[in-house]
Amino acid sequence: MRRIWIFATLLAASLLHAESIEYTTYVRVTKSTPVYETVVEREPYQECWTQRVPVTTYEQPQRYYGSDDRTAAGIIGGVAGGILGHQIVHSRRAKGAATIGGAILGTLAGQNMARGGHRYREPARAVTHYESRRECTTRYEEKRVREFRGYRNVGWYKGKKIVKISDRKLRRIPVTVTISY
Repeated sequence: MRRIWIFATLLAASLLHAESIEYTTYVRVTKSTPVYETVVEREPYQECWTQRVPVTTYEQPQRYYGSDDRTAAGIIGGVAGGILGHQIVHSRRAKGAATIGGAILGTLAGQNMARGGHRYREPARAVTHYESRRECTTRYEEKRVREFRGYRNVGWYKGKKIVKISDRKLRRIPVTVTISY
């Protein structure tokens, strides 16, 4: 057990005293080649055509059977109601009241009939015709374009290949070297 503690202590002490040196050196570039990338560009365009489309509308005829004049209908109904009320009652004292009551009821009935109580309107008719409509859709045209991405600069340092991509040709590549002991 004592040996393990001694070994662990010596190992920790050696790690604490480890040092390293770091410096930058420059490697001469032996080859620079341009790098291109193929990019797909999508350009939109419209494709249009004319199409005949059926359109159904409903026509409402303007013919009515009945009267739209409520005033005239009220007057005619009032006169007819007054005459009818006067003819039905035989007592002299009640004839006046019956004539007035018949006129009032006749006026209301005439106005009601003119308002639509007995009017008849023809039903709507479906009419189909065709219209030309312009239809369009968006499509895309794809183009492959080669775009310049930079230069691939290659150099060698102690038998190792060093590659650096840059936007221009380089004469030398900076390399950071770390030596630990």
